Amino acid sequence: MRLMTWNVNGLRSALKKGLPEVLQKTRPQVVLLQEVRAFPEDLPAPWADPPRWHVVWNPAEKPGYSGTAIWSRSPIEVLERGLGGPDQEGRVIVARTGGVVVGCLYLPSGSSSEARQTVKDRMLDEFTAWAEPWRKKSEPVCLAGDFNVAPTERDIYHWKSNQKTSGFLPHERAWFADLLQRGWYDPVREQAGERDGPYTWWSNRGQARALDRGWRIDHWLLNEAAKCRCSRPNVHREHSLGVSDHAPVTIDLEIS
Repeated sequence: MRLMTWNVNGLRSALKKGLPEVLQKTRPQVVLLQEVRAFPEDLPAPWADPPRWHVVWNPAEKPGYSGTAIWSRSPIEVLERGLGGPDQEGRVIVARTGGVVVGCLYLPSGSSSEARQTVKDRMLDEFTAWAEPWRKKSEPVCLAGDFNVAPTERDIYHWKSNQKTSGFLPHERAWFADLLQRGWYDPVREQAGERDGPYTWWSNRGQARALDRGWRIDHWLLNEAAKCRCSRPNVHREHSLGVSDHAPVTIDLEIS
């Protein structure tokens, strides 16, 4: 079973720019979408209830902002929205589908202001404790999405000049490292080893996308039960050109 996570930078725009064609080429059975930025009823037909997909939505209360969704070829059982509390920005959905528990996550960016960095830091702190029971599950659990954190120097092209930039701050990197030390597994980094990248987000400034000078901030985190079933992690940079400033990231999971 192929699972995809993708920050689509606005679903209405992504649908016009080629998202359906990307899904047709990559053939995921489960799709975790972030930054949907729309209520389902605002989407063009038939995408509020796309044919042959089971869909759950978690839109932000504020129109045109944030929001997450899960699309699956199998029925979806929603287990949780938010990190155990209100989720006005629509950032978290956890669900069971196709024999696996998936968490669709869109963690805040702190780049716009100190106030938003404070919101981000609070959510990072809450996330660590919230995620522990999911990590300990005996069934496969896969958390994925836009974490807005580049974990190491290998995950950001211009790392030297961004050490005081939100998304690469020392405490954010330490937070991600702590998740791995607790037992979460990062399949993309494990496959990439010591090489730089693969990047998943690029600035629209200059030729960052064309030159592949980006950040790896879109991640899969797997518990032990999912780790042993995972193969072929892949960042689909070429498929996302022109659709979003983020690339979709897929993994294959063996489900009996």
